[in-house]
Amino acid sequence: MSKIKTTRQSLARHIIVLFLALSTALLAGQPVVLAQSVGASGLPLPRFASLGSSKINVRVGPGQKYEVAWIFVQNGLPIEIVQEFDAWRKVRDSEGAEGWIHKTLLSGRRTALVTPWLDAAVSGTPIYARADATAPRRAILQPKVLVSVDNCADNWCKISGRYKPDASTDKSDNFSGWINQVALWGVYKDEKVK
Repeated sequence: MSKIKTTRQSLARHIIVLFLALSTALLAGQPVVLAQSVGASGLPLPRFASLGSSKINVRVGPGQKYEVAWIFVQNGLPIEIVQEFDAWRKVRDSEGAEGWIHKTLLSGRRTALVTPWLDAAVSGTPIYARADATAPRRAILQPKVLVSVDNCADNWCKISGRYKPDASTDKSDNFSGWINQVALWGVYKDEKVK
């Protein structure tokens, strides 16, 4: 009987400590976010999305009262949503930096960066006419090229994008093809995208 009483007392102490910690965080104005696999939005965490604007303040906390840590300046970059608090999303970029963005500044459009972990001096990553490494090559993409992800299945993604072949002109060309899924930052390994 004393063991049951001790276990109940221990549980009660843990609940009180948790309550005090949560109360202290709330009174200090800090967000309280518990480990989750589904966010407040009902969508899975983590998940990929993209930036929906070309100038986005990334804040150190979930709200406008928090200072700006840095500013994203390129529309469409892929980001990973790792946490949610109210209308704010904690995001991670391809370099591992994290900060908070209001959800209205994000897009569900899927984009990715091609091998952002590789040095620019690397010869590039091929895209193919079909989801097959023996298919004809359509292009070689340098590290950090931004692409739209059209769909992914069986470890291959159909991607598309635009590039300027000559910096002295405004003319741009389109490209599309298939790339091995592991060469992209913006899609999880074995993730199906439609």
